[in-house]
Amino acid sequence: MNKAGLCVAASAALLTLGCAGGQTQQSPMTFFITSTGTGKGADLGGLAGADRYCQSLASVAGAGGRTWRAYVSTTAADGQPAVNARDRIGKGPWQNAKGVVIANDVAELHGQNNLNKQTALNEKGLVVNGRGDKPNEHDILTGSQPDGTAIAGDPAKTTCGNWTLSGAGAAMVGHHDRLGLKDDAPSVSWNSSHYSRGCSLDNLRASGGAGLLYCFAAN
Repeated sequence: MNKAGLCVAASAALLTLGCAGGQTQQSPMTFFITSTGTGKGADLGGLAGADRYCQSLASVAGAGGRTWRAYVSTTAADGQPAVNARDRIGKGPWQNAKGVVIANDVAELHGQNNLNKQTALNEKGLVVNGRGDKPNEHDILTGSQPDGTAIAGDPAKTTCGNWTLSGAGAAMVGHHDRLGLKDDAPSVSWNSSHYSRGCSLDNLRASGGAGLLYCFAAN
């Protein structure tokens, strides 16, 4: 196969944006919502498992050359300190698959950001179902307070056991569409709206979720 043929084959295999000079082109995407959950509810395999999932989806989308992190916090437990989601995701700026900037830095992300249903796209560049859609999937797992820091207390009740439980428990979720049952700050928070009804996939679906995550490129 000639050089041009190799370029086309490599591009198709990696689902990247294209080839130039025999090299694949890196996607400019630095933020996305996962198109699906892991299939285990809120059991993400801990922080490491959540990061691997973000990395794997980014790779398929042609953005695997960056280091991807899941926007999730963990609660202090068993001698291990808490981990803040805001400290894991780099400095920004972050843009979606269409090139639209959702925030320029960490402060803007947790302040007046541009994250909403139209901009918080998945890794395929598609809009994620929100309130009013069937099924509603606007609950995004975060385990975080509005400022992106960890929640104190029992991990089973804040982060589904630091993302290891798929049965009883609860985790804080945000609403990517900025819609809630009430038009107030907690209900419409992108990262800290309410606790889930449990940790299983069925529990997450019951309140409008599918075990989805926010993923950010940390570099």
